[in-house]
Amino acid sequence: MTITVNGIRHEVSEDRREEKLINFIRDDLGLHGTKNGCGIGACGACTVLIDGKTRRSCITTLDKADGASVLTVEGLENPDGTLHPLQQAFMDVGAVQCGFCTPGMLLTGLALLEANPHPSDEEIARAFRGNLCRCTGYQQIFQAVKMAAGIPA
Repeated sequence: MTITVNGIRHEVSEDRREEKLINFIRDDLGLHGTKNGCGIGACGACTVLIDGKTRRSCITTLDKADGASVLTVEGLENPDGTLHPLQQAFMDVGAVQCGFCTPGMLLTGLALLEANPHPSDEEIARAFRGNLCRCTGYQQIFQAVKMAAGIPA
């Protein structure tokens, strides 16, 4: 099997097909931005993009990522080291508090904006319904998405 993570191709043994993607990302690749929150796909902390679609890496097996391109939060940074506009918007509006949910929130927001560059408030809320945050109250997160989209707050 081959899995491309943040633009780097990785060969994975066929006998690991049923292993969870989050374990490969965190343990094999040392990318600790993806968080293991609930382990059952309910909280969204482990969200990654697989071929541009949000997926819960804690319930996605490696065989489901075979031949695919996986993006983790570490892959958002621009080649010159600057933050992705969505990351910068999160910083600018204070959409990060404890930070545990932030990687999943960023990737959910990115998927939304790539599919819909100018989402409505309702579309933003719907996109984030599977991502739990106990600190921010979501308003700053939604504001950051709007800021990154160039939508007036």
